[in-house]
Amino acid sequence: MSDLIKKVDQAWLQPSERFIKRRAMRAAFMKAILFGCASLSVLVTLGILYVLLSESWAFFREISILEFLTDTQWTPLFEDAHFGILPLLSATLTVTGVALSFALPAGLILAIYLSEFASNSIRETVKPFLELLEGVPTVVYGYFALLFVTPLLQQLMPNLAGFNLLAPGLVIGIMILPYTTSVSEDAMRAVPNQLREGAYALGFNRMQTAVRVVVPAALSGITAAFVLGMSRAIGETMVVAIAGGQNPNLTFNPTEGAAAIPAYIVQVSMGDLPHDSMGYKTIFAAGLTLFLITLAFNIIGQLLKRRFREVY
Repeated sequence: MSDLIKKVDQAWLQPSERFIKRRAMRAAFMKAILFGCASLSVLVTLGILYVLLSESWAFFREISILEFLTDTQWTPLFEDAHFGILPLLSATLTVTGVALSFALPAGLILAIYLSEFASNSIRETVKPFLELLEGVPTVVYGYFALLFVTPLLQQLMPNLAGFNLLAPGLVIGIMILPYTTSVSEDAMRAVPNQLREGAYALGFNRMQTAVRVVVPAALSGITAAFVLGMSRAIGETMVVAIAGGQNPNLTFNPTEGAAAIPAYIVQVSMGDLPHDSMGYKTIFAAGLTLFLITLAFNIIGQLLKRRFREVY
């Protein structure tokens, strides 16, 4: 009798063959959907890269890469055409440097405060406002830089030009502040509490614990936040196009106006140039340069993340 009961129980607990097949089919279906979603981002990236490479190849068949990288003038739409990317590149790097010089320390300080010092009520109040900054259209940021930040800076710096790289750089720093703050704060909150308790046991106060223990332990995530903000800043278009000027100028002085790579692409793509003209082809060469710069920064960020992750 007991053996019969055991056999009945085993038959009852074991799933039927039809149920196993349906579960396997559902698992295979969901796996295919997830694989398709993951592959879509790769295919989109490859498509963008194909367009940039194919169109840029037509440009570099007529203009040498050496001239493109060394010429100090960028006048592809003039009669005396020059195709040196350095003026656009200098403006792009200058704006990015100004943005990062504001966003990185401000984001790190704010992340330390939200993670280690702020109460839950303050944290739940501040973070929605940070997320709200992400939803503001970039055109609004552009006119904010041109009509508010630039006049404000001109009161402090009377010789500041109406179109300059300082105002859009600071505004882009405000734009990327939510990225650097939120990701850094999440990385710090993921640090185990045992590390904090061990620091307190050694006599550290809260500030020492945050700076000497939590930040080094979360350095991998903080690096990812900085790389994300850098990639966002270097590709920003409308703020620089509206407030930075549209004159290619080889300068690293943020008080002067100059056209960055994204601003030039907007300027030319909205014009009436024929598709096969040399002037139109320049936007793909400039776009490829911007793509390679962003890729280089992301690779450096991944290497730094891996290194810091191994150390800590």
